[in-house]
Amino acid sequence: QVQLVESGGGLVQAGGSLTLSCAASGSIFSRYTMGWYRQAPGKQRELVARITSGGNSNYADSVKGRFTISRDNAKNTVYLQMNSLKPEDTAVYYCKAVRGFNLCWGQGTQVTVSS
Repeated sequence: QVQLVESGGGLVQAGGSLTLSCAASGSIFSRYTMGWYRQAPGKQRELVARITSGGNSNYADSVKGRFTISRDNAKNTVYLQMNSLKPEDTAVYYCKAVRGFNLCWGQGTQVTVSS
């Protein structure tokens, strides 16, 4: 089982950038599909971006061209580079690790984008 700790959230003005990090420990990180999800107040948690163990990635339509997911297996870390942030990107961002039937969530990090 893997344990996840997110960091990098904060308050930023619209148009700004943030980079989120998710550090994993406790298992073979490179074999996990890693994802970033977000949940805004009153809304369901939604997929933002996902990257497989082989490095293939996919994105929600709302963030395509603005966000980039990447992973550094040597550092057991997955990143989410967020550019051109909008107020509607405001949410708690969660990291998720999946491998077969094993699934783990991080505790979340708040991202607030002011207009």
